[in-house]
This record gives sequence, structure tokens and C-alpha cells, in this order.
Amino acid sequence: EAMISMEIGVQSLRVVYFTEENNKEGLICLLDLVEELRDKAAIRVAAYQQRASSYYNKRVSPSPLRQGDLVLRNSAIADPTDTRGKLAPTWEGPYKIKRVLRPRTFKLETLGGREIYRVWNAEHLRNTINKFFKLYKFKTSMK
Repeated sequence: EAMISMEIGVQSLRVVYFTEENNKEGLICLLDLVEELRDKAAIRVAAYQQRASSYYNKRVSPSPLRQGDLVLRNSAIADPTDTRGKLAPTWEGPYKIKRVLRPRTFKLETLGGREIYRVWNAEHLRNTINKFFKLYKFKTSMK
């Protein structure tokens, strides 16, 4: 076994009390503890993931989109050639949800009734128009 140069002249307790049997027993105990340590680590990871999930879910408020809702669409997705320029608005619209094809998948139309040819995912839509109009109606009714 490799020893520190100082332990050659003055032996430490580690060197004086070393025996093969004690070493083997210690290694067997460590092998038994490895499973326990892994289980504890798995429990800590699961607890951390639960805390992170609850932290995220606390701040996310799902707003389900329905047929007839007014939405804004992401203009970067609408123009994949990126000819809009740097100072172009991020969101464009308003558009009306014409049909719900699947959960979170929608067919849109303009306010004039012209159907938009492609299908849109809820990830690229914002439901802020309805919130704005509700707030505007509330403020005007207060006057």
C-alpha cells in the first residue's frame, strides 16, 4: 500500500492498527451502506423535483382557449423567412379561434371571417385580447 513519506518514520494510527480482517469488514459494511446511500439520494432527488414542480406550477396559470376566443399569434412563427425586421412586433392579431381541432391545436380566422390556412398550437397563441377587452369594459362601466 502506498504510504505518505511522513508515515514511514512516524507511524500514524491508520498504519499501526491496520489489519486485513478489519479492512475486509469495513469494506463489506460500506457495500451494505451503498444501497442505503443510493436510496437516500433518490429520495432527495424526488423531493427536489417535487419542490421544483410545485414552484413552477405555482406561477403558471393555464388559460384554456375555446372556440370564439380572440387571440394574438406569434409573428415570428407566422413569418418563417424572417423578413419582418428587428423592430417588428412580436405578436400580431387579433384573430378569432374558428375551430378546436385537438386540445391545444386551433384553426384561426381573421375578424373579417377569412380563415387562416395553417393550424396553430396554443404555445404560439396568447389569450391576452379577451383580458384586455374585459378590463376595458369594466373601466368604461365604472365611469
